Amino acid sequence: MANIEATDRASARITVNGKDAPISPAAPHTTTLDFLRERGLTGTKEGCAEGECGACSVLVARPGVDKPTDWVAVNACLVPAAALDGQEVITSEGLATAGEPGTPPTLHPVQEEMAVRGGSQCGYCTPGFICSMAAEYYRSDRCAHADPADSTDREHGPNGFDLHALSGNLCRCTGYRPIRDAAFAVGTPAEDDPLARRREQSPPAAVATAYTQGDSVFLRKSTLAETLQVLRERPDAVVVAGSTDWGVEVNIRSRRADCVVAVDRIPELRALRVESDHIEIGAALTLTEIERRLDGDVPLLAELFPQFASRLIRNGATLGGNLGTGSPIGDSPPVLLALEASVVLADADGEREVPLAEYFTGYRQSVRRPGELIRAVRIPLPLSPLAAFHKIAKRRFDDISSVAVAFALHVEDGIVRKARIGLGGVAATPIRALATEAALEGRPWVAETVEAAARVLRGEGTPMDDHRASSLYRSAMLGQSLLKLHAQTTEAVSS
Repeated sequence: MANIEATDRASARITVNGKDAPISPAAPHTTTLDFLRERGLTGTKEGCAEGECGACSVLVARPGVDKPTDWVAVNACLVPAAALDGQEVITSEGLATAGEPGTPPTLHPVQEEMAVRGGSQCGYCTPGFICSMAAEYYRSDRCAHADPADSTDREHGPNGFDLHALSGNLCRCTGYRPIRDAAFAVGTPAEDDPLARRREQSPPAAVATAYTQGDSVFLRKSTLAETLQVLRERPDAVVVAGSTDWGVEVNIRSRRADCVVAVDRIPELRALRVESDHIEIGAALTLTEIERRLDGDVPLLAELFPQFASRLIRNGATLGGNLGTGSPIGDSPPVLLALEASVVLADADGEREVPLAEYFTGYRQSVRRPGELIRAVRIPLPLSPLAAFHKIAKRRFDDISSVAVAFALHVEDGIVRKARIGLGGVAATPIRALATEAALEGRPWVAETVEAAARVLRGEGTPMDDHRASSLYRSAMLGQSLLKLHAQTTEAVSS
């Protein structure tokens, strides 16, 4: 990816449905949702203001994986409008094709299927569903099943539509069957479809932004060095990538910042490299980009991604952001702990590498110093062949975990040669289950060993009672997760 294109514009602007729209006079914290609604694009709705309902979904042109451009659905309620300076956005109103003067527009194929199959009732959530469905409609590697009659895969339609694309969209009145029917009925984009053709061209270049209103400023610098210099001068600045966490703080807790620094498009934070002894993942790559680029090469991450929030969130969320917040219930830290990952921290003076097991120091605290940011995550190779991620939550998908457990084991000749276990939700920080690892290593991978180690695992951490689960439940789930892993993998290990 080329360096961010430095611009000398008088004001920040977004291309919305093909038309230029200045961001001014919006405040730097103004969300894209409010920015669009103030311009009459009221199809974009606010339901939850924290990225859980999808009523605010819009499409953004982003660098593609298989094509130059991907249409990516994001939560407009979380992303500051200033973060989309120079970018290209499509709302539900922009999907239809304009007709001759005096005639109504032609519905987009996704809109048409939702209408004819009864996928909308009150209509409040419908525009968000439409945009999320459109992103999946234009996914370049979507393809029909070889056997359209195969009904064993309930999460993918015969047209290749992945229902996980709608995991961040809620509907409380229509019911999901007609929405699913509409999703499974859409075909492939026509050759003259303008948004399909748009994928063959490069996305808008990221631009250097210095958007100021009053005493607040939103900054995006061209390079990592420039960004780190800003952070040295403004250690109080809030650093954002996808804004999936900061956006909630702005909306729900009315937090404001004098200086927000965006790092989502900085080239040095967006590389993914596979070396002989490690994989390095840029801190500003979104989880969706990581998932598609790795394509299952790190099985433990492949298990994590579908369980990490929703597709809408994964389209913006980053590993750097998830680690930077230091939350004890973040889903990626247990997985990265099990993978023995380290973080590369950078400031204006240089870089240092810190094992993730030494990174967290307290509740939402870490060794990261003022002026430092996470540049990358490094995962050592080779990977342990036996891996699993167990997320215990009240919903299968799109939920906050009560307990998260990640396993990475190397079992050879029936003996556990190496065990790494990462835990979340059972202490003030994500932790390694060191006592359990010791109880497994050097012992046979048999029921007696696992049952003894499971008793140790139940005592790891300091689980607490809260509205998600009791401490006793959390402890029980820790032990049960190891028993489950053994039951699921014994046959694979013996074979």
